[in-house]
Amino acid sequence: MRLPVLSLAFLVAALMAGAAIAAETIPLPQPRPDTSAADTGAPDAVAPKAGAPDTGAPNAGPNLDKPIETPLPQPATTAPLPSADAINPERFGAKPADPAYGAFQRGLYKTAYNLALVRAQNGDPAAQTLVAEILSRGLGVPLNPGEAAKWYAQAAEQGIPESQFQYALMLLDGRYVKKDEKGAYALMQAAAEAGNRLAQFNFAQLLVQQDPGDAGIARAVPYYERAAATGLADAQYAMAQVYANGVGGKPHDDAQARRLLAQAARQNYDTAQIDLAAWMIEGRGGTRDLKSGFNWMRQAAEGGNVAAQNRLAKLYMGGIGTDPDLILAGAWYVVARRAGLIDPEMDDFLQGLTDDQTKQALQKANRLP
Repeated sequence: MRLPVLSLAFLVAALMAGAAIAAETIPLPQPRPDTSAADTGAPDAVAPKAGAPDTGAPNAGPNLDKPIETPLPQPATTAPLPSADAINPERFGAKPADPAYGAFQRGLYKTAYNLALVRAQNGDPAAQTLVAEILSRGLGVPLNPGEAAKWYAQAAEQGIPESQFQYALMLLDGRYVKKDEKGAYALMQAAAEAGNRLAQFNFAQLLVQQDPGDAGIARAVPYYERAAATGLADAQYAMAQVYANGVGGKPHDDAQARRLLAQAARQNYDTAQIDLAAWMIEGRGGTRDLKSGFNWMRQAAEGGNVAAQNRLAKLYMGGIGTDPDLILAGAWYVVARRAGLIDPEMDDFLQGLTDDQTKQALQKANRLP
């Protein structure tokens, strides 16, 4: 079981001073799987179904409804649980709890639990971590986060980074153990220094929470960078914002920010896809590429991001990066509106459609993701 880490409202305020406030609020993206490898390829060379770049004047792009400048940083995540066969045994300590770990990998969770429990009771930290993992996820045994916390704590005391990270989350949350922010901070830092990339990212978030100003961001940047280098999309997006805003001791560098946005976007990080689309359409940080921008926006929209659905409707309405299509424009706005997003401009557009066009738009909306 993974626990939420932080409320990040304080982070939004950190860089909002003097910035225009967007009329449209973008919901925070959902956590990303912890299964990615570092993306070091050319970031802007490949966009989903991208066509030839439009090399028009960089400042001639449309005025999208959200300013490109984004507050820093974006959400801390703890990654949804990977499948059992995707789990790296190193998460459980330097020496995996075999044969318990082997049984775990084969999906024999009850057997793995029984084998690991004996070793865990004898003080084996790898086995303690494995037992905690099984209990926290209810694999083959009843879900028991409180008991999992006990085993995570014991393994954390013996220096297992995964257990340090997981127990730090529990201490921050305070649902299954007594809340202890100071203890959580120490464990998160230890796990981050040991190379746990989720701990690196979340420790950076803790540092910014303590000091939302530039000094706090500067302390956080090395941890964001280390996590981003492993391919963690959350950290890549955070570093994109660092470079886009020129904070935390980093220069303002739109080209580097765009590269990082592309790396996160390729991992299906929807907020990065939206921003990358806007940057490509505006020509910020690189060549103006309307078709690629359109396709990134469509990918985010098809993935269920409501803000992207509304923006995609506007791209169809204006024929930006695609042929104009009033029916699809109406359909995507209907999808976004059903999810609760109200855009007066698009309401006016929808009301201007003919009865037949409205009927077609509703029919298409019913078939869209």
